[in-house]
Amino acid sequence: MASIKQLIRRFLERPGSVDLAPFERVVAAAGAHEERLRELDEPPSPSMDDLAEFCAIAREAADRALGLRPYDVQLVGALAMLTGNVAEMATGEGKTLSGAMAAAGYALRGRRVHVISVNDYLARRDAEWMAPLYEALGVSVGWIGEASTPQERREAYARDVTYGSVSEIGFDVLRDRLCVDPGDLLQPEPDVALIDEADSVLVDEARVPLVLAGAADPGGSVPEMAALVRRLVKGYHYEIDDQARNVHLTAKGIDTVEEALEVELYHDPATLTQVNLALHAHALLNKDVDYIVRDGRVHLINASRGRVALLQRWPDGLQAAVEAKEALPPSETGEILDSITVQGLITRYPVRCGMTGTAVAVGDELREFYDLKVAVVPPNRPVVRVDAPDRLFAFAMDRDRALLDEIAEVHATGRPILVGTLDVAESERLALNLSGRGLECVVLNAKNDAEEAAIIAAAGERGAITVSTQMAGRGTDIRLGEGVDDLGGLYVIGSGRHASSRLDDQLRGRAGRQGDPGGSVFMVSGEDDLITHYVADEYTSGVPAQRLVSHAQRVAEGVNTQIHRDTWRYTRLLERQRGLVLERRDRILRGRAGGEALAAAAPGRWAELLEALPAETAEDVLHAAARQIVLFHIDACWTEHLAHLAEIREGIHLRVLGRANPLDEFHKEAVAAYQRLLAEIESRSVATFETASITADGLDLDDAGLKRPTATWTYLVQDNPFGSEWERMTKRLSNAIRRR
Repeated sequence: MASIKQLIRRFLERPGSVDLAPFERVVAAAGAHEERLRELDEPPSPSMDDLAEFCAIAREAADRALGLRPYDVQLVGALAMLTGNVAEMATGEGKTLSGAMAAAGYALRGRRVHVISVNDYLARRDAEWMAPLYEALGVSVGWIGEASTPQERREAYARDVTYGSVSEIGFDVLRDRLCVDPGDLLQPEPDVALIDEADSVLVDEARVPLVLAGAADPGGSVPEMAALVRRLVKGYHYEIDDQARNVHLTAKGIDTVEEALEVELYHDPATLTQVNLALHAHALLNKDVDYIVRDGRVHLINASRGRVALLQRWPDGLQAAVEAKEALPPSETGEILDSITVQGLITRYPVRCGMTGTAVAVGDELREFYDLKVAVVPPNRPVVRVDAPDRLFAFAMDRDRALLDEIAEVHATGRPILVGTLDVAESERLALNLSGRGLECVVLNAKNDAEEAAIIAAAGERGAITVSTQMAGRGTDIRLGEGVDDLGGLYVIGSGRHASSRLDDQLRGRAGRQGDPGGSVFMVSGEDDLITHYVADEYTSGVPAQRLVSHAQRVAEGVNTQIHRDTWRYTRLLERQRGLVLERRDRILRGRAGGEALAAAAPGRWAELLEALPAETAEDVLHAAARQIVLFHIDACWTEHLAHLAEIREGIHLRVLGRANPLDEFHKEAVAAYQRLLAEIESRSVATFETASITADGLDLDDAGLKRPTATWTYLVQDNPFGSEWERMTKRLSNAIRRR
């Protein structure tokens, strides 16, 4: 019966089922205040006791301060967020203004709001753009970016509303994790998170760990390994699995490598690891698809946004292997002091809400992982864009030729064209082929994303051809140039389907904004990765194009959801442990809990030092020294705990051989390790306190052996795209069985 109830609840609360009627009634009631407000010299201070009056005042304030008078649907979107939902609003419908009104509403209720964006550019732009509205409503606003100083960050976080990228806000959480003085803390307690591009942040990047590292040293990968694997031949020395996610040496490949290195690979685990990493970098990671090389460094490309993933890197060994592949010097690596996933970061906030153009497709995940519902806000004007059926070609060569023909034919009419490609290499190849036909285009990809606003703003001009890798989170509307309406509006062409239908919808949604005319079509090849990776050969014969593509996307989305679910199952307990450790750390940082604990554990030593120190300062000196001692050992033990659990997780899948559940086994190990962690913190702290030299001037950290990292640095680590060695082996076995 319980399962039936769950099914009924799931049906009744299906994505996009939030009832908008209460919000629409409030917006309708707001109209009664408009005439009175227009006659005032300036809008009055709003009260959140009357939502209708708040909406009316916010509308009038936006009109006067920004020259933007919110549509009814924008007010509906703001109210949806004010009640803790994710508002789905189509591209061009004014999400930025809706989000600002919602953030102001929360602030007027006395809440502290973080508006979390996908990048620094949008965070700064939106904060500065919306600042006059916030000022008119009596709400303070600030923003942080990668270049913000600690003082600038502290001032921004002190405002009622703070804009920042998800990575920078996460890094500040980690930096606070190492503070030994309360005055050095940057962030207040988390309260309200309003997430822009919510599906991208909460789903696409939910698994990405943000990392704080210390004691950085140059990384390393033997350049000879890169040279060796470059000589190996695919299909002879190594094979790649059907999903192009795993690669392994064949028997001939093993012989060749062992002869070249004069080792027995399986008796030399370190060398075997280096060879495997070099082979992964060579065979599975492609320049201008997975990464670009710029300014002498490897920069990862964010697959969901088609732009450089700032500060993001692969796990150290793989990162070094790619650098060796490209003949670049190794970048620094270091001991991980702390890390937190994006999902762990967001779930710290008691109140969560957001906005995006494509939320329904991930509605189940938003509910499962964040307890969020989706409110679908209708457009201000009906969408009249004409979306043509997909065109499916057997071979990529035929699709590419048809794509060029389509662009040339439409361009001849003067109609602006936006072409969405799947990666950087494809965008540049298309630009070269267009140039060969005498057609000039503007390219927007990870290599020039700094100019994106200007490029996108001009994409609707007559005769424009714009080629972009991904349109998700670009944050700039495409307005139609003069006479373009009569030509049919912006024409969007997708050169292939993405693994997520949301990314396709975001591209398509660039045309037809605010009732503009527009059109779209996607051209798909049977050789595209989406089809070859996620559709069995026997399924392709005689299946209609649209059904084939939809099936492939459903499979791909299901795979990614399961990865998300599995990752969260493993990290959820760690996040709980992290929270408990931080609660304890905060009590010690802000008070005398550390001294009280050491006085109880080592009363003789405490009394001895009290006697030896000047009476008027003895208590303060001892408590300050105790705080430094305990904080140091909490941080050191937590770092070791993270490394230990990482090792456990890497090999936990071997437990399945003993018919044990790997997740259950991991939890057992993690709980036991946490108990040891607490005991270790106490024993080390007492040992240091017993022997440390504590004088009237305080504790000498160096003499006490309490050396913290001389420098720390932050980055995002791309979770191991190849899984554990056990996972890779079992996948190869299952693929072999399926082929037989």
